[in-house]
Amino acid sequence: MLAEILDLTDIWWIHGNHDTDSDADYDHLFGSTLADRNLHGRVVEIAGVFVAGLGGIFRGQVWAPPGQFAFETPEDFTARCGKGNLWRGGLPRKHRSSIFPSDYFRLAGERADILVTHEAPSCHPHGFVQIDELARSLGVRATFHGHHHDRLDYSSHRERLGFDAVGVGFCGITDEDGRVIYEHTISSQKRKSMRTSGA
Repeated sequence: MLAEILDLTDIWWIHGNHDTDSDADYDHLFGSTLADRNLHGRVVEIAGVFVAGLGGIFRGQVWAPPGQFAFETPEDFTARCGKGNLWRGGLPRKHRSSIFPSDYFRLAGERADILVTHEAPSCHPHGFVQIDELARSLGVRATFHGHHHDRLDYSSHRERLGFDAVGVGFCGITDEDGRVIYEHTISSQKRKSMRTSGA
């Protein structure tokens, strides 16, 4: 699908937890011609809009908010995970999609108009206050998240949050105003299977 629009628009992305499930999954994204378009841990001006990105998920081995973090940086984790756990001489593959506090706090010192994350803010039943706090620190007007494969109505949370929150559905495309450009449909059986498998 992306090949069809490469000449029509710029494509930027953040990674999710399944992008490190296998060597092939990792290489397909991080080794692609779009590798330099990874928004994770930085703010990029795209068509006059400043977009911040925080890819990956919170994992208990690293940081499970609201608890304290076990490791602050990928380097801290790598130094203590044991040589046999290293992947390609560095951070284990699975943890290349873990959110490390160092990435989070470095990003919190920036300014942006939009925050794109894999994890959801607190308005989602499985969201995190830490995403709310990051969004407010950045001063964004809107956040967009994936991970949960749903698109819930967060409009009643706008005042409490201080920004608009948008969930991008499974394999969906949403514009900067939260309008659905492309909605992928999956069967209820497939959705149930994804939930039970932890997808």
